[in-house]
Amino acid sequence: MPKQFALLIFIFIILYLFYMDRKNNEGVSHAIWIPFIWMALAGSRTVGQWLNLGPPQMITTDAYLEGSPIDRSVYMMLIFSGIFVLLKRRLNWSSIFKDNTWIWLYFAFGLLSCLWSDYTFVSFKRWFKALGNVIMVLVVLTEARPYVAFGVVLKRLAFLLLPLSVLFVKFYPELGRAYAKSGQPMFTGVGFQKNALGQICLVTGIYFAWNLLISCRAKNLSGQKLHFSIYLIIVSMLIWLFYMANSATSFACMVVAIGLFAFSQYPAIKRNPQKILVILIICAVLFAIMEFAIGIKDTIIALLGRKPDFTERVDIWKTYFSLVRNPIVGYGFESFYASARMQNLADDVFSAHNGYLEMYLNLGIIGVLFILAWIISGLKKFHSYLLINYPAAILRLALIVIVCLYSWTEATFAGVNNIFLFILFAVISVPKKEKTGQNKVMAATGAILKNR
Repeated sequence: MPKQFALLIFIFIILYLFYMDRKNNEGVSHAIWIPFIWMALAGSRTVGQWLNLGPPQMITTDAYLEGSPIDRSVYMMLIFSGIFVLLKRRLNWSSIFKDNTWIWLYFAFGLLSCLWSDYTFVSFKRWFKALGNVIMVLVVLTEARPYVAFGVVLKRLAFLLLPLSVLFVKFYPELGRAYAKSGQPMFTGVGFQKNALGQICLVTGIYFAWNLLISCRAKNLSGQKLHFSIYLIIVSMLIWLFYMANSATSFACMVVAIGLFAFSQYPAIKRNPQKILVILIICAVLFAIMEFAIGIKDTIIALLGRKPDFTERVDIWKTYFSLVRNPIVGYGFESFYASARMQNLADDVFSAHNGYLEMYLNLGIIGVLFILAWIISGLKKFHSYLLINYPAAILRLALIVIVCLYSWTEATFAGVNNIFLFILFAVISVPKKEKTGQNKVMAATGAILKNR
């Protein structure tokens, strides 16, 4: 098939998906396009890379330090647009700060850490861009129907990025394929490498698994049952792209998420949802025992088609551990790769392939403790949501589990990263608006009439 004809077909598919879903977005404002653009860039390529279409290229040290002026401008515009939306909504900021203490403490410590960074201004710029992740999450969670809004963002990501990835891989190999150091070809789709394509499939696949197994059956998430053709097109693309990406981490996380969603629908669990957390803890303990007894971890890795050494990641981790400068506070916010020591390594090494290790290198033990605090805080909020909004609670739990697993082999808690956004979505809570003015008077009048 000529590539020009294929391009027209895939443009039609994208337009068809958006058209068929147009009635499922009630109660969601146009402001949701702001986090959509943010997550679309996080899930694919930067604006600068899109404007210079070609095979994905590795970032050089100089480019890493200087950044791209056009990318910086786009992210600044999105951040300030998000702030403008939040200010118009007149939120109760004191409650938002109080309910999300660990998030704000992390960013306060990150800002302070810029002072001991080797590149203070570069570190500050990255801190401000990372803060944009919180702004995007708040734009979604302050919608009238926050979980419907979150679903709308993920759906739109699927409608755009999945068809484009299929198009690039199948018909535009110069855009959708790259080569590893070994010379082996890898399929990238709209991402910059194969694991990025796997992450696109994971991020969008989470929504469709949650939708099919949980949300479309929930009364408080009405309107989320999609047209059958949408399921057919998207699920088919997800299966094919997961296969082409060959990203074991993303695939394993997807399987775990589907299992969790299916397990949560058992009648015995739905009748007593508090059991879920207890069962998860028991499973974790059993896994630890089996790992100690028979080394089950290596067996699982082998089943995923990977080497027990995580494809040489262990050697990378040992190298990075040897470069630790201050185990308590690290190099400074996202400063490790820009540090003087890092300049001595190869220019194309910019990932520790472990989110916890990368946090340790940048912000030391204190940074890792913040991750632990986020997870505990997220689990507490999941538990409190169980009896209020069961589908939303299960989604929060799934996001926490996915982030914990994914971060073991990929860097996550930095920059504009959709997995980083996932943990923020799972942890951040926004108090409902209190009734004010005329609404208070009407509520009081209704209460008096009811008593009479």
